[in-house]
Amino acid sequence: MGSLNVELCGIKLDNPVIPASGCFGYGYEFAEYYDINCLGTFSFKGTTLEPRFGNPTPRIAECTSGLINSVGLQNPGVDKVISEELPKLIKCFNKPVMANVSGFSADEYRETVRRLDAEPQIGWFEVNISCPNVHGGGMSFGTNPASAAAVTKAVREVTKKPVIIKLTPNVTDITVVAKACADAGADGVSLINTLLGMRIDLKTKKPVIKNIMGGFSGPAVFPVALRMVWQVAHAVNIPVVGLGGIMSAEDVIEMMLAGASAVEIGTANLIDPLACKNIIEDLPRAMEKYGIKELKDIIGGAF
Repeated sequence: MGSLNVELCGIKLDNPVIPASGCFGYGYEFAEYYDINCLGTFSFKGTTLEPRFGNPTPRIAECTSGLINSVGLQNPGVDKVISEELPKLIKCFNKPVMANVSGFSADEYRETVRRLDAEPQIGWFEVNISCPNVHGGGMSFGTNPASAAAVTKAVREVTKKPVIIKLTPNVTDITVVAKACADAGADGVSLINTLLGMRIDLKTKKPVIKNIMGGFSGPAVFPVALRMVWQVAHAVNIPVVGLGGIMSAEDVIEMMLAGASAVEIGTANLIDPLACKNIIEDLPRAMEKYGIKELKDIIGGAF
């Protein structure tokens, strides 16, 4: 069987499959369904300095080949993540985990990362400057190269662990933002976060989502994500994590050929909680079909 091993920012992974933040909780919830140690790693629920209830309901809308969400970074806050969530996680996951953090100022990002930095189980920080579902934070940083660089620099000052900046696709040129983050000290970038979308209820003639718009994800966005991963992988010399609509082992291979060192899988977990496990188990078949001996050798192979 071919090798599934890859490396992300200097840390070895058994395979490139990473459940995306917001779609996998803090890990132990999915451990009830299967041994999550089969994963490369996972990015845990987006964490902020203070607790957040999130946006008003309804905040989920189904649509053709995808899903719209406007959860709004609901989480218990960084201190409870450290005191309650991570102790539960360590009982069922024995690999380094990716900590996804968000905030409403560069200082908030910095402080959240500073508090999490001492936790030995955290291998990487995924800094979310791309959430479309909060006002005054998240995506507002990711659409401006200078703001993106400022957040990158702020978190870089308080940790020596790898910093991966999560980018929004809701920009004219994502490579400009990626370059700004790389120049400010990012060790990697992950993309894409969700596109902005909305639905209207024909019976009420009102938007389905209380917040009107939300993040559109699922297989419909895969070609957009693939295109942006290709562009960013050509523009920067740091690892790229590809995400957006990945549903199969073939999608993983395609994303890696476009330049991704690893991939994140989001919406598929909400459709089938075994999605990541099934994709990992199916990768050897897909590799054999396409004559791939080692996954790490195909990164950027379509260039």
